[in-house]
Amino acid sequence: MEKYFDASYIWSSFPALLPFLKITFLVAGLSIIFGTFFGLILASMKLGKNKVARKVANFYTTILRCTPSIVLLFLVYYGVPSIADNFGIYLHDIDTAVFVVITFTLQFAAIMSEVIRSAYESIEKGQFEAAVSVGLSPFQAYRRIIFPQALVVALPNFGNGMIALLQEGSLAYTIGLIDVVGKANLIIAANYNTHALEIFIALAIIYWILSILIEKGFGKLEKMFSKGKQTIKAT
Repeated sequence: MEKYFDASYIWSSFPALLPFLKITFLVAGLSIIFGTFFGLILASMKLGKNKVARKVANFYTTILRCTPSIVLLFLVYYGVPSIADNFGIYLHDIDTAVFVVITFTLQFAAIMSEVIRSAYESIEKGQFEAAVSVGLSPFQAYRRIIFPQALVVALPNFGNGMIALLQEGSLAYTIGLIDVVGKANLIIAANYNTHALEIFIALAIIYWILSILIEKGFGKLEKMFSKGKQTIKAT
């Protein structure tokens, strides 16, 4: 009689799952890059003097943050090709990964806009004025005074956003993307749903390790960038 739980399936699953991490990393990496850039634009709109732009950016952030990831994923996956059809553009044969990247770019941008905005507003405005008054250009003031301090404030939330994106990205298998989660489901299906627990434990271990590495990495970055700030306080 076959055992219900067999720990050997956990370890034997890793060689089959790990190669598909490259798909997970590719999707997450592109979403982070594009999302950060878009989030910077949204943060600029929120911090700017244009009331219309500020309201648009705040409305976008509210809507995206209130939309569950899986709902947004289906809206993009089914909605974008349907809208394109109205303009005579056929997008139904585009790779699934493109829609996943679009989805999580939009979502990560909403998160990053708030991270960037709050980090910028945490810096005293008098520091910019003081830097300009001693001869620095506005660009130099931002690059040498404002940005380094805002970066230290933003790093923890940026790291948390990356971990959240990595975890939310596991939903991509629901529209057919074969990343590490999609591969796990294929293995389970090939085994006629037997030993699913062991395979999901292996998958959980992979995500635990990745999340811990990201958290530790950003913790070290925060300490490294905080050294100058701590030295100033000490003096």
